[in-house]
Amino acid sequence: MAAIRLQKIIAQAGLASRREAERLIAEGRVQVNGERVLTLGAKADPLADSIKVDGKLITRKELPVYLVLNKPKHVLTTMRDEEGKDRPTVADLLPQGLRRVFPVGRLDFDVEGVLLLTNDGEMANRLAHPRYEIPRVYEAKVKGIPSEAALARMADGSWVRGRGRKPGPAGVRIVRGKTEKNAWLRIELREGRQHQVKKMCEAVGHPVIKLVRRAYGGVTAKGLPGAKVRTLTRDEVEKLKIMTNIRTEAAKRPPSRTGWAKARTNPKRTARKGSAKQQTKQSGKSGP
Repeated sequence: MAAIRLQKIIAQAGLASRREAERLIAEGRVQVNGERVLTLGAKADPLADSIKVDGKLITRKELPVYLVLNKPKHVLTTMRDEEGKDRPTVADLLPQGLRRVFPVGRLDFDVEGVLLLTNDGEMANRLAHPRYEIPRVYEAKVKGIPSEAALARMADGSWVRGRGRKPGPAGVRIVRGKTEKNAWLRIELREGRQHQVKKMCEAVGHPVIKLVRRAYGGVTAKGLPGAKVRTLTRDEVEKLKIMTNIRTEAAKRPPSRTGWAKARTNPKRTARKGSAKQQTKQSGKSGP
């Protein structure tokens, strides 16, 4: 097998996302054939080289796991509290056999709702990358009632001041039936900027009081109690693969030479095709 980047090998093994794997390499926690590796561009052959992370040998790629967690408030979207404050993390909410996964993106400590987790590093990277414009749907309770002008600013990105790149367009509307003194907004984003919902609401004078993510890539937590997790259905996984072009790219791969050889050596298929062509030619000759 050809050598590939270490962070990809680590991600495929289900130990961490590629970004987290880069941090592990930079911290000197990865060894190849007994030598510590600190270079992010380093490559290795997972079938020929001995690769260890924190002294543990990476032996094989695990079967992919795709989960959705209905994250409650005041839980860190990490597998451990990196500040050592012993705060609850999403790892504490996972069954023992499903802890070799990592979160797709992040939800703030005080935000609740849909959080995807997986051991599929390629899928996780694509779901979080703005290139694929994966839809994220939020409901935000904000202070006061935004005007139509304020909603328009939030939607077209003009709430951003200065010369920074404006975010892509967003879907923003008031959720009717929930509005009293303060409004509930339904906000759909196609990119995952840090604290974006909070910032856009604050910028138009309506700070967030409560924030819930209702869907990520079409996956919801409907019927899932808070702090509980479930496995994604086959249809949900297929839709995510289509959104991230994983399914499209797989379909475009050329057939294996083994498959090509079998098709060429199948006498029944060849005979049927030949007889059909002969019948067409004969019928063509006998026609007027």
